[in-house]
Amino acid sequence: MTSRTPRTLVASDLDRTLIYSTAALALSMPDEHAPRLLCVEVHEAKPLSYLTETAAELLVELADATQFVPATTRTRKQYRRISLPGPQPRFAICANGGHLLVDGRTDHDWNAEMRRRLADGSVPLEEIRAHLAATADPLWLRKERIAEDLFAYLVVDRERLPVGWVKELAAWAEPRGWTVSLQGRKIYAVPKPLSKSAALAEVVRRSGADQVFAAGDSLLDADLLMAADAGWRPGHGELADSGWTAPHVTGLATAGVAAGEEILRRMLVRAAADGLAA
Repeated sequence: MTSRTPRTLVASDLDRTLIYSTAALALSMPDEHAPRLLCVEVHEAKPLSYLTETAAELLVELADATQFVPATTRTRKQYRRISLPGPQPRFAICANGGHLLVDGRTDHDWNAEMRRRLADGSVPLEEIRAHLAATADPLWLRKERIAEDLFAYLVVDRERLPVGWVKELAAWAEPRGWTVSLQGRKIYAVPKPLSKSAALAEVVRRSGADQVFAAGDSLLDADLLMAADAGWRPGHGELADSGWTAPHVTGLATAGVAAGEEILRRMLVRAAADGLAA
């Protein structure tokens, strides 16, 4: 029987995995050793997010060798501010799986399917929002946002955020079918049926991929990593801090913007090795 090269799909989180804000760059090495950076996001005429120039070259190479799928908790509007190097991805997962973009356009049928799942699997967003409003302290709360009418998040002052508040919120939300995630200055409350892995499964079905790589740094990426054949997480973020791991997931020691570069390099090496072995 003639073997063939696996059709590989790469689904990766963006923020704090491949791209980094100015604040997140503090996770990296000292300034004098910092790599050259490429700005990939501008908001209100200000540069906002970056990856290393080497990571940009690796991403173009990876997208040429595999099917690259951004998988982000960002809203569609926030995602569209990003200009990644290389061609526009055929598929993009936004709003933590609540929206699927196909050639840059919203797939409304997928969004309707996800809303049906939410109606059956978790308490309404309004209940979560009311609890956040009642328990968040203006002393440390900076902004409260609703994303795509699907989930909520708070922007907070981390230095003033009480120790244990996020854990208390998570314990309250879990039996109600919601997940809580702390990422930088943002606290996310997301219904469990709303997952990147659900959208990934749909992309795999449509694309015919038979091998999946994934990368991510937060609790909201754990299901994405578990759905992959091979995964990588950086040496920072919720998953690294908690020591989360899985047999097929490689936890890197590298933290900060350099971790994005290492993740892309390892994906390319793995894809090339699998291609040669096929």
